[in-house]
Amino acid sequence: MLKRFRRSALCAAALLLILTGTAGAAAFQPGSLGLGDPFFPNAGNGGYDVSHYSLTLGYEPASDQLTGAAVITATATQDLSRFDLDLRGFSISRLDVNGQAATFTREGEQELVITPSAGLPSGSQFTVTIDYAGTPPIITDPDGSIEGWVPTDDGAFVVGEPQGSPGWYPANDNPRDKATYDFSVTVPAGLTALANGVLVSHATSAGKTTWVWSETDPMAPYLATATLGVFDLSISQVGDIPSYVAVDPTLSKGNVLRKLPAIVQFYESIYGPYPFNAVGSIVDDAKIVGYSLETQTKPVYDRMPDEATVAHELSHMWFGDSVTLTQWPDIWLHEGFATWSEWIWSEYSGNKTAQKYFDNLYNTPAQNTVFWTPPPAVPGTPAFMFNGTIYYRGGMTLQALRQKVGDFAFFQIMRGWATDNRYGNVTTPQFIALAEQVSGMQLDHFFDVWLYQPEKPTSW
Repeated sequence: MLKRFRRSALCAAALLLILTGTAGAAAFQPGSLGLGDPFFPNAGNGGYDVSHYSLTLGYEPASDQLTGAAVITATATQDLSRFDLDLRGFSISRLDVNGQAATFTREGEQELVITPSAGLPSGSQFTVTIDYAGTPPIITDPDGSIEGWVPTDDGAFVVGEPQGSPGWYPANDNPRDKATYDFSVTVPAGLTALANGVLVSHATSAGKTTWVWSETDPMAPYLATATLGVFDLSISQVGDIPSYVAVDPTLSKGNVLRKLPAIVQFYESIYGPYPFNAVGSIVDDAKIVGYSLETQTKPVYDRMPDEATVAHELSHMWFGDSVTLTQWPDIWLHEGFATWSEWIWSEYSGNKTAQKYFDNLYNTPAQNTVFWTPPPAVPGTPAFMFNGTIYYRGGMTLQALRQKVGDFAFFQIMRGWATDNRYGNVTTPQFIALAEQVSGMQLDHFFDVWLYQPEKPTSW
């Protein structure tokens, strides 16, 4: 009897192991295709969180050929059988996961679908190594603007908002997945390569110069840059922070970047400490691009900017780069805040006040629906993400809030928003909640007419 029982028990144990193994295998599932952003639903990927990108790049401007080796460190947030990265174009010569060759396919415009040799348990850290090469594609956005790795006469102007980063490196391209970065960029001798963060080293050998940069603060993928070309590079300090200002020598006339330290110090006084390990600017002759961008630690300008533009882009270090939207329809949390920051810098400098900017814009007739629509928090489609109303009516919303709650509460709100959400992701309802908490006022009607209704606000 005992012997028979032991045999039955052993059989039951074996069956349990088989069933457990089957259940374990079934538990490993693919990460989601995208992260469901209303404007770019397939951008970003589910099932993991990236902590670090190490990018080794080489670029030949004459042939517009980019070679890359990306080592991506991530943590699985579910039991992963496979996962996606975002990458547009390029031929891939090697793709390993944890040092083992992985299979991969290319789907749609940017999905790089990776199946590792073994499942990745939830909570486990893993590395992905990808060697790739080719001509970087230029991405056209829904509003007709271009981005990505854009060739210039002597190099490349590299910008990524909102979907250009997969045009030059594999990424989990969603602003919610911030990570640290290392860059090693090799270019023909005589060219300067500028990336985010602090300059670690640069050395020239055999007609090539390698520039190494490190960004140790969290950064959304779209804020990465590796802009390169002929530049006059000035390295200094703004307080204790290293400053890197690179200017195309053909654009040095009328340089307003001498105002950079004063603007940063002013914003520190009202928004709190500067959030990153470096500050700077890159001015390149890239008028074909048609805009500037707040790439983290070093805004990139397609021409010599005016003072208001410098103030705008530097304010993004607080509002946009450190405190970043969760979903792209909330872009007013970046651009409205940066527009108002231009105005308060002007006011501080003894020029036009923020209220005067507001009054001039508010005088636009209600019949001018192009000016007032779409409302800042409801762009409608990605084609209107960077519409003028997102900027101007977004900035007006903040000045109207200043009028309503008074300076003391208003500047508490702005500083608290920047400091409490440092390196995080935010939404419009969170800002409304903070404004109500600090002011002690019920502001539903105020924010409804300013942010959500298409008509010109007439009472608030």
